[in-house]
Amino acid sequence: MTQLESARKGIITEEMKTAASKEGVDPEYIRKSIEEGTVIITRNKLHSTIDGLAVGKGLKTKVNANIGSSQDHVDPSEELVKLKVAIDAGADAVMDLSTGGDVNAIRRAIMKETTVPIGTVPIYQAAHDARKRGKSFVELEANEMFDSIECQAEDGVDFITVHCGVTRNSVEKVKKQGRIMGIVSRGGALTAEWMKFNKKENPLYEEYPRLLKIAKKYDMTLSLGDGLRPGCLADATDRGQVEELIILGELAKMAFDEGVQVMIEGPGHVPLDQIEANILLQKRICNGAPFYVLGPLVTDIAPGYDHITSAIGGAIAASSGADFLCYVTPSEHLRLPTIEDVKEGVIASRIAAHAGDIAKKVKGAMEADITLARARKALNWGEQIRLSIDPVRAKSIRDTSPPEDETVCTMCGSLCAIKIQK
Repeated sequence: MTQLESARKGIITEEMKTAASKEGVDPEYIRKSIEEGTVIITRNKLHSTIDGLAVGKGLKTKVNANIGSSQDHVDPSEELVKLKVAIDAGADAVMDLSTGGDVNAIRRAIMKETTVPIGTVPIYQAAHDARKRGKSFVELEANEMFDSIECQAEDGVDFITVHCGVTRNSVEKVKKQGRIMGIVSRGGALTAEWMKFNKKENPLYEEYPRLLKIAKKYDMTLSLGDGLRPGCLADATDRGQVEELIILGELAKMAFDEGVQVMIEGPGHVPLDQIEANILLQKRICNGAPFYVLGPLVTDIAPGYDHITSAIGGAIAASSGADFLCYVTPSEHLRLPTIEDVKEGVIASRIAAHAGDIAKKVKGAMEADITLARARKALNWGEQIRLSIDPVRAKSIRDTSPPEDETVCTMCGSLCAIKIQK
């Protein structure tokens, strides 16, 4: 049985118990929420070396980190370092988006080393394999796309992004809208070109029951991808994006009815004043299914600092009800992220997630800030550093400018307001 089927039978699984313990909630809350479709536990039944990750309503906002090779940069050992750095920095899940080199070997190496759930975008492998065989992606048969999905499911991948909502109708709405950026999702663009070339409907939409059958077999979560997400602020919340979301809501209901867990992916570039509306729209249309958002980035003019623009948007999204934040690194729009970029991206998203959790009054969120504030009031520097979101960075900054009086810092010295009050 899948986690959803177990929940429907009133069974509290070991994964539910573990999730409840980590979240500080009652196991029955997890079971009931899974039964309602507002919480998922993402863990492929073949991936027995990890705990399942609970994502959804009433739980801590989770953070995902993207790693993986590209056609221009292939270094499997570096991707394993990125995996470790992401996990050490506090990522709750990692997606392998490899498109260059031996993508099967890279994914399997990551699966072997990870301690958190792993997600992928199988259409990337389908495109990669087609290129190796001297074919264009548009020449792929539907069976070859599903073969890539089955292959990754058999490897134990815990959740997959599938662009089922990119249909001939939704793509047409994007064209009629007249976007600046058009389709910016790689998976969305590949699917749109396949449909145009073959004059056929998207196989992942047309043969959706086949996809559900694979996902159910492995209890693999479907992350219904936003292939028509806006690529700049001016394109946000347009007809194409909303049409795709409506389709995803229908597909989410079909998956739920079949006992398959789903989450919905959300837009990446959204003005501040539209973020809350996007969250409310998704929750309403998709029956409260967990929402997984990229960023969102709240301005287009900060390349090199997009981990900050996305953290601003992520905090608002999380406070408005988003459940899962996909990190953005400083190298977004510019290059493949480095090891240091990965860490910075995870920390920025964790800050956003935590800020959102405080606003949502998630259990333990505000308490963490109160505990650190008390250590700060006591001028207990060691405890302040230990309780911080990145103790290594906090300590390194303090150590670069050591004060003569160790009870204060070099910003205020003897004029420290807290010390004066003491």
